Amino acid sequence: MADTKREIERKYESDDSELPDLTRVPGVATVVDKGVTHLDATYHDTADQRLAASSVTLRRRTGGSDAGWHLKFPVAPGVRDEIHAPLRDTLPDELAALVRSRVRGSALLPVVRLRSDRDVRHLVDADGRLLAEVGVDTVHAERLTDDGGTARWTEIEVELADDGDPAFLDKVEKRLRKAGIRPSKSASKLARALADTTPDSATTATAASATAPEAAPRRKHRPRADGKPVTAGDHVLAYVRAQRDALVELDPAVRQDVPDSVHRMRVATRRLRSTFRSFRTILDREVTDPIGDDLKWLAAELGLDRDQEVLAERLRSSLADLPAPLVAGPVGHRLTTWAEARHTGAHGHLTGILDSRRHLALLDSLDALLTDPPLRKKAGAAPEKALTKAVRKDLDKLTGLVTRALDLPPGTDRDVALHEARKKTKRTRYAAEAAAPALGRPADDLTKAMKSLQDLFGDHQDSVMARKTLRELAAVAHAAGESAFTYGVLHAREERRAELVEAALPEAWKAITKGLRPWTT
Repeated sequence: MADTKREIERKYESDDSELPDLTRVPGVATVVDKGVTHLDATYHDTADQRLAASSVTLRRRTGGSDAGWHLKFPVAPGVRDEIHAPLRDTLPDELAALVRSRVRGSALLPVVRLRSDRDVRHLVDADGRLLAEVGVDTVHAERLTDDGGTARWTEIEVELADDGDPAFLDKVEKRLRKAGIRPSKSASKLARALADTTPDSATTATAASATAPEAAPRRKHRPRADGKPVTAGDHVLAYVRAQRDALVELDPAVRQDVPDSVHRMRVATRRLRSTFRSFRTILDREVTDPIGDDLKWLAAELGLDRDQEVLAERLRSSLADLPAPLVAGPVGHRLTTWAEARHTGAHGHLTGILDSRRHLALLDSLDALLTDPPLRKKAGAAPEKALTKAVRKDLDKLTGLVTRALDLPPGTDRDVALHEARKKTKRTRYAAEAAAPALGRPADDLTKAMKSLQDLFGDHQDSVMARKTLRELAAVAHAAGESAFTYGVLHAREERRAELVEAALPEAWKAITKGLRPWTT
């Protein structure tokens, strides 16, 4: 089984390998010499270095106290999550799965071998508690591809102890800087090894995007050298790229069942699909419609887990709010059993979806779209007019849906109409988000207004789904000879919540539309 650890460290370089007196660091009582450890690590990546492009490292290392396979994902500067698996000859399946969204069908190859002599010191406080580990590493790097170059260097690594205060590293750095030791220019040993061992004739893909093989471009797309969007097409593509990146980066978290990861991936999926639909005058539908179909499929699969998660939490909270005399029978136990069984099944199914050919092909399609954008004529226009027109079109459609829903009497037809309005609210919100960097405050205000409206619609739809589930649970309880009374009480409360939302909607919509006059005039 793989274990995950949050690694907080800083790297430094110096003209020599001597450390200053670290007992002068505030809080350090003793510096314990732990001797020299010999480490031998082989780093694996694709031929076009997709992992390195994402600052992800995968290595097999011998020596030291944590020999084995290590997979590291960036969290923030100097912070990485390290996933450790036991030492074996081949890459463990659980680690291979965690890089699949980046690697896809490409083979993982040994790219660099690093052999290091690590002179280790422990910084310890007056109570004998470890504060940080300092290692002076003498590194020999050997390139295992591209005709193999070599490099040597010495670096200093300071790693915070588990559950340590990150502010302590600032104190250590202050002492090191006074001694002339400076922060490393490279984020990791692998990054430096790749830079220092790259043959002059092959300055290829260390910082390249992890994309599918490029197709012959249909149209010229030349963004500014600094990467900042200029045209309407630039802004739409920037938003698409951000969501593509989110799908790739959230994949490992979803596989590890990290809280909220499924929701965030589903949102990225919906944002992409909404963007393709809202900006059809910018991106060619012949390319985006098939991708949109796959995104719709993926969102539905993600919803199997996410919708159940939200619903279970809502029902647990409602049950907890009931006075004890209104709870008859093992309602809590039955609800927990239902939630756990549904979640376990849904998560296993979702993992299979992430491994499926259709999902991996979807990621390739998004890469190809960004590499060779299917831009239409209006993509080259100034963003203010083109993006405003697209957002306003979505808002006009939303206005019609809300008006129709509010004119209907309470009941199933209104429930369906409100749900349709909710979906259009999301689409309008995402269009405004994409346009915000170009349009500024009006788009930001629209985004906030749509989020508020979406919350109201969402509470109503959650009530609809909660009542459906409560009826199903009541039928199961009744068949088992249990009281269905409490399910009825909860059902009545959900009905009341929906009534309150519906009563609040007319005034809420009036207030929202009043604040959106720049978009409606």
